[in-house]
Amino acid sequence: MGWSKDPGPTYLAGRLPAVFSVRGIMRELSVFVDESGDFGEYEKHAPYYIITMILHDQSVDISAEIGRLNEALKNMGYGNEQAIHTEPLIRREDPYRYFQPNERRAIFSKLFYFTLGCDIKYKSFVYRKSEYENIFKLEARMARDLSQFIRDNLTYFQNFSKVILYYDNGQHELNRILNTVFATQLVDYDVRKVIPNEYRLFQAADLICTLELLRVKTEHQDLSNSEKRIFHSKRDLKKDFLKGIKKKEFT
Repeated sequence: MGWSKDPGPTYLAGRLPAVFSVRGIMRELSVFVDESGDFGEYEKHAPYYIITMILHDQSVDISAEIGRLNEALKNMGYGNEQAIHTEPLIRREDPYRYFQPNERRAIFSKLFYFTLGCDIKYKSFVYRKSEYENIFKLEARMARDLSQFIRDNLTYFQNFSKVILYYDNGQHELNRILNTVFATQLVDYDVRKVIPNEYRLFQAADLICTLELLRVKTEHQDLSNSEKRIFHSKRDLKKDFLKGIKKKEFT
């Protein structure tokens, strides 16, 4: 059934042990949420706000995929206790300041192929901040979109006895929207605060946020110098990463 009596630490197993009822397993859905952008005023250098939700049926064991990722990163000198943050990785900011471009691309690629290899789906919501008069209009649109997504796929969500929301509470506006939407649309949900280095699926959500941001940016402009060092060209970015990640999109 994909359940282990000894699932180990969360960063190794990527899930909580399944909950049993008299009739068998009560399925639980993990929803890992990350964002790119902020709720401040529109700025030309950061015009987008992106929310990504990763959906994982906890009865599906991904511990082997996590083990392979951890081992690959360990062989590169990047320890299991370190979370992968993709935007600082691309920009060569701490803790990646002393990594060469090929090393940073390799770390990015390891997380990318881990994400492709897991039995998960994702849904991203992309907002151009200049289209909204103020933060309240933006928040209202986000709440409507998230609510509509759950309503449109209510049969899917009702297959699970419980939905567990994982978020790091990084932005209180998004935290408020998420909890309001989940409490309104779902009969039974729980919430867990994420420590990023303990959950590889949360890092996968970060990766997808970055890829979705690159997707919309490259529709209107070229890659930055930092991005070119990792992805080489828009053509290579699309071929190597953007095309593949779409296979995991929730439809």
